[in-house]
Amino acid sequence: MANILIVDDDPAVQLTIRLLLERAGHHVTVAGDGRKGLTLFEGSQFDLLFLDIFMPGMDGLETMRHVRALQPAVPIIVISGRSITPDAYAEPDFLKMATKLGAVASLQKPFRADALLAAVDGCLKSGGSDVSASRR
Repeated sequence: MANILIVDDDPAVQLTIRLLLERAGHHVTVAGDGRKGLTLFEGSQFDLLFLDIFMPGMDGLETMRHVRALQPAVPIIVISGRSITPDAYAEPDFLKMATKLGAVASLQKPFRADALLAAVDGCLKSGGSDVSASRR
């Protein structure tokens, strides 16, 4: 199946996504931050990336910018646990922002296993082009 890179600083999220993807037959590599993820990305060929938006050091948006410069066509799914509630005092919708910056799908944590697998299938089947954002 696909060779997938997960970049997330939360070990529980890493483990959950890795187990779901491995059970679906994919090969998975995990990085705990953007710098390590970028190093792994440069040293291997990946079919899909999962990027957490908020990580210490190099965040997901910065990592995505570097990935896009190296390999513009690789599909990226962004994930975040930040609130997406429409509130005048809330933060901007970073998942929506990330899809405008080049991610092909997004998942709000916590996400359901079927939503994650559907986003992966959609990205891989379309070659990463214009997959609608998946949320809970």
